[in-house]
Amino acid sequence: MATRHQARSAVVGLLYAYDVGNDTINDFFDDILEEQKIRNKQRDFSRELFAGVISNLSTIDTELAKHLDSWDMNSIGKIEKAIMRLGAYEIIIVQTDKAIIINEAVELAKELADDKSPQFINGVLDSLQI
Repeated sequence: MATRHQARSAVVGLLYAYDVGNDTINDFFDDILEEQKIRNKQRDFSRELFAGVISNLSTIDTELAKHLDSWDMNSIGKIEKAIMRLGAYEIIIVQTDKAIIINEAVELAKELADDKSPQFINGVLDSLQI
């Protein structure tokens, strides 16, 4: 059975695909998760996260932009952006414990992004206000 971490990792991939212009990625949602053996509760969890981020994208991006200092959303790598969007959604909208979400986001960044990304993502997500 897949873990929540694996489900979040899959959602990051889906958000990345969406961000690069594949706005029909939702049509392949079940196939992609099945390929990664994400089923049952974790599939439902993934679906909730993905749909929640997409439906709140404007709010999430506006809030993230306030905490980017000298960066802007267009200059951030797409994987980093996907991780931050997911983290921001869970912190701001779902109101999951901030420390848990930041830890998850940092772990995802270590696995999926470059060496400087975990620290950057940590700083941005930590500055978000609930």
